[in-house]
Amino acid sequence: MAENEPRQAPKLSEDARLASLDERLKKAQADEAARTGKVRTPPRKGEKQGMRILSDLVGIPLGSALIGWLADRWLQTTPWVMLAMLFLGFGIAVRNVLRISREPVE
Repeated sequence: MAENEPRQAPKLSEDARLASLDERLKKAQADEAARTGKVRTPPRKGEKQGMRILSDLVGIPLGSALIGWLADRWLQTTPWVMLAMLFLGFGIAVRNVLRISREPVE
């Protein structure tokens, strides 16, 4: 019967036993997360802003060039509308990057 009893420090108060149990539980959860490879690392400083800048610098010019290409196809013109939209997209992307760079790093 003594084998089935929980292992407790009999001289500790109720709060100390709960604190000890919490510590053991956190350690067991950390060990399990490390064992299964599910350790969550916090995002690095500025990573979110960097991804926003990258998506703006790639997405806005490509999207505006696509709109210009479609307009050229619809109007049956040479690629001047597409080139104008591409440069307009670059300008908008640079403006967005400047605006993002003024924000404080999270």
